[in-house]
Amino acid sequence: MTAQTDLLLAQRAAASIPEEPQPESATPSLTYSSSDEQEIEEPTKPVPRRRRASTRLIAKSPEDVQRITGETTTQLIRRCCGGGCCLGGAPKKDNNVEYEAIELPDNDAYRSLNLKIDKIPTTLSGVCDVPEQTAFLQPVRRPSNVPSPSEPAVPFGTESDTTSSVAGIEKTLQDLTLERLDTQIQPPKFVQPHPPHHVFPARIHNTRELTKPGAEKRTFHFDLDVTNYPEGEDVDFKVGGAIGVSAPNEASIVQEILDLLLVPRFLRDKPVLLRTTKGRWPTVWGADQAREIVTTRRDLLTWCSDVQSYPPTKQILRVLAEHTTDATERKILRYLCSAEGQGVFCDFRTGPHISLVQLLHAFPNAKPPLDLLLSVLQPLMPRFYSLSNDPHESFLTRDGKQHRLIEIAVTVHEAEDWRNGSRTGIGSGFFQRQALKFIEAQEKGEKDPEFYIPMFKGLMANPLAKQFVSDGPMLLIGAGVGIAPFRGFVQRRLKTANCANKVWVLQGVRDSLVDELYSGEWGVHEDEVKKVVQSRRGPGRYVQEEVKAQADLVWYIINAVDGRVFVCGSSRGMGEGVEKALVEVAMEKGNLEHDEAQQFWNLKKETGQYIAETW
Repeated sequence: MTAQTDLLLAQRAAASIPEEPQPESATPSLTYSSSDEQEIEEPTKPVPRRRRASTRLIAKSPEDVQRITGETTTQLIRRCCGGGCCLGGAPKKDNNVEYEAIELPDNDAYRSLNLKIDKIPTTLSGVCDVPEQTAFLQPVRRPSNVPSPSEPAVPFGTESDTTSSVAGIEKTLQDLTLERLDTQIQPPKFVQPHPPHHVFPARIHNTRELTKPGAEKRTFHFDLDVTNYPEGEDVDFKVGGAIGVSAPNEASIVQEILDLLLVPRFLRDKPVLLRTTKGRWPTVWGADQAREIVTTRRDLLTWCSDVQSYPPTKQILRVLAEHTTDATERKILRYLCSAEGQGVFCDFRTGPHISLVQLLHAFPNAKPPLDLLLSVLQPLMPRFYSLSNDPHESFLTRDGKQHRLIEIAVTVHEAEDWRNGSRTGIGSGFFQRQALKFIEAQEKGEKDPEFYIPMFKGLMANPLAKQFVSDGPMLLIGAGVGIAPFRGFVQRRLKTANCANKVWVLQGVRDSLVDELYSGEWGVHEDEVKKVVQSRRGPGRYVQEEVKAQADLVWYIINAVDGRVFVCGSSRGMGEGVEKALVEVAMEKGNLEHDEAQQFWNLKKETGQYIAETW
């Protein structure tokens, strides 16, 4: 952009900046507009309102993906299904191909796949290769240089030889022993998110449901005790910051997978040597290199492999095809891995996410070795959640000791399920199970139920937690659980005298009677700083419409010294709508053309005055 354009934007913006409030007058307040008091200009064509889903806060930018996985988004796309369907077209139809009718598997799981298959070509081309096995499970055997219990523990020799031999034997035995960790409440130590971060089992101090019966999505609040969080990570919890959570797969699902694969029960929790030939798995960090780890089959399925979040790949289907004893199942699975079955596979892959349990039930004769299956499953990645309090001020005295608490809000994500109608996400489902068990234990009379959340200080540079001048005016715009990190900002602001009357909140909800989060918990003068916008109650309007109605306030804040506008929530619907509304505010109040208004907000992003965290 040229210097003349910069100057033009600055002149236009300066000419329309509202005057600073006079001492005797109040700072701009929220205009409590409604359909009865203020008309909103209707668009020339009716725009259908999209449903917005409140979901967990997790960073998904290309930079974050590469930082965690070590792969670019292009690399991820290219290995999305293993068939190259995103990189090439469908095969040309050959009228000379012979087809054979097959008898489809007769079970509910197969029918739930909705595969549009009646006949299969007798000859298939382009069948994806059998994937390389990169993980191997081997028995833990005592090395030959380690004496058995009946042999002398230390060989004869010099004192120095004896000392070094004892140390070597102790290290060897230690390497072949499971870590002394309770993997029911935290993952094995090798599931380290990234040095120097460690997964810490934070005890749940309290939990409650924020939403009420009738809400479309359930949201739970958690108070987590981080008093004993390990030191030495050189980073502290921040207002607006996030934590990472290493959520496990549900125990019953892990058990069912082991049952379906016919893994003997006596082997499931027995120490086993995991050898990998390459890659980062079972960790989610570090160099691409071979590893040797002593663990258990159950821990690997519980903490290291995602069994439901991703659509099935051709590699998984090919593994099942190679290890089924049923000829019909093999034909169907190979067909889905072939060029001829590309269209059917794409429909299958882009529909509702198919879980591993669902596939194993659909093709009940497929019993691949567990280590081969682990080689093709996606790694179980941590989830990230915003803090909903001021972590610098949240302390509690209990049992004569001071405890430090952090608070988060988690909205439960649900997807279609072939058996139960719906299933929860791995992260939000884990939180919901922990919350319900905690509440049930309290109702039974337990004073201090012991339930834990395996968490770590967030790896992501959350834009909401950036350092900035703390006493400038703020406008916080959010919907659903995206409003949670703003509560900490408001709590911190309202405790500081020189920050009074300098923070405003626009909160979008479906129905305030059942969906409004943290009502009455923002601090003093809540009604003066917060405006709740309901999309499904009364006349119904979205938060982006309220942004336009509050154009004077928006324009005052963004042009004030150290003024900032924060947006947090779902990118689809809310995030896109709010950004469009902000551009329209700049066009109206700044007398800018559309491209100039867009560039105005881009410049505010670069300077840290406009911060958006959407997903």
